[in-house]
Amino acid sequence: MTIIRIKVYSGDITKVKCQAIVNAANTSLMGGGGVDGAIHRAGGSKILEECRKIKASQGGCKVGHAVITTSGNLDAEKVIHTVGPVWSGKGDEKELLRRCYKSIFKLAVVNGITEIAIPNISTGIYKFPKDIAAEIAICEAKGFIKCNKTFHQIIFVCFDRENYRIYKEILGDID
Repeated sequence: MTIIRIKVYSGDITKVKCQAIVNAANTSLMGGGGVDGAIHRAGGSKILEECRKIKASQGGCKVGHAVITTSGNLDAEKVIHTVGPVWSGKGDEKELLRRCYKSIFKLAVVNGITEIAIPNISTGIYKFPKDIAAEIAICEAKGFIKCNKTFHQIIFVCFDRENYRIYKEILGDID
């Protein structure tokens, strides 16, 4: 029996060694600020080349969806790019964020990925409330691993202390 773990890590997602890392991308897939910019800078031109091909073939990536590319110079095999929703509090942002996680996990399964590192999607410049985003992320991760016994590890990588504390509290894993 495989042990499935959910971990919380505080730090830079571009330094995490695992099969795949997730990029909180924008719809153009051409890089940007925050996690997206950091992944593109650290991964190098190969990621951007593949993102350009995806953009040319399907016009980018829609909110709530995900695409997969090489990892370039990163210590991961693949990068799964997902586009989270911008928070307004008036629409279907929660459902769109849930779709991001479902899309991430679906691509992981299709590509034989059994360990993945995921940042705090939409909680930076997209202003999604950190506590709500963490609840959604953890709920979707737990639901996914219940149905996928071959999956080994999900690492939530928190860049800031507030997200780290929230994830630890929700998981009951207080330092």
